[in-house]
Amino acid sequence: MNQHPALVAGNVVVITGGADGIGFAAAKLFVSMELRVCIADNNAQKLEAAAESLGDVLAVVSDVANLSDVQKLKDEVYQRYGRVDVLMNNAGTSMPTHSWDSSDFDNHQNWQTIINSNLWGIINGVQVFAPPMIEQNTVGLIINTGSKQGITTPPGNPAYNVSKAGIKSFTEALQHDLRNTEGCQLNAHLLVPGFTYSGLISSWLKEKPESAWSTDQVVEFLVESLQRGDFYILCPDNDTPRELDNKRMAWAMGDLIENRPALSRWHPDYQHAYEGFIKQPAK
Repeated sequence: MNQHPALVAGNVVVITGGADGIGFAAAKLFVSMELRVCIADNNAQKLEAAAESLGDVLAVVSDVANLSDVQKLKDEVYQRYGRVDVLMNNAGTSMPTHSWDSSDFDNHQNWQTIINSNLWGIINGVQVFAPPMIEQNTVGLIINTGSKQGITTPPGNPAYNVSKAGIKSFTEALQHDLRNTEGCQLNAHLLVPGFTYSGLISSWLKEKPESAWSTDQVVEFLVESLQRGDFYILCPDNDTPRELDNKRMAWAMGDLIENRPALSRWHPDYQHAYEGFIKQPAK
């Protein structure tokens, strides 16, 4: 496997949400590549089990929504390893928020939890780790885990969509600033998984659907995409090839360009037009 110059033996990787799912799969692969790995998670029991499975890794209990926790995480990593070459901001959560309405206390609390964990968790990670990583003056990576729901924003869980759309915007702005910082060798990338049988999904689907990718497949695709220099690492899955993703994203942007109703893909008056658009041959 070709390797990105930051992903070489002896370099240091920090992975939030590393106790299961995509984060744990990434930790497994990076350990096999002889990188030094730190996994962080807010679930101490899962974190301990993950660390035992991985072997010689640093495991730190950390809630990325809490800035002081992220600062302590950075301090522990630098005390142990003296450097960070790759930061994978992967921690996140999903809880039901079927509406924007805050009159339901549980719904309001779920909004707070999702935004704090998914969006602020990544902002905290970048703001704490990026300055010393830049000062290191070595090739480095920041990988932020987004979602296709942050691009096409389907109805059903608006808080999750908002958090992931914010990650996309934040990561784009981050990479723009990094590439325009003289001498900076740090780059940011947006990981956008497809349908993945991860820890979140397995809590309500006991067996992996045939349509879903495994977390290992996502991480392998991530490493290959980094080697190519891709900023947008848009993963397919067993049901959704890149061509279909492209058409869905193009239709979503077309709502603005053509002044269609919001989320017209799910509007009954536009169902026929959308289906015809999807069936058109790729250009």
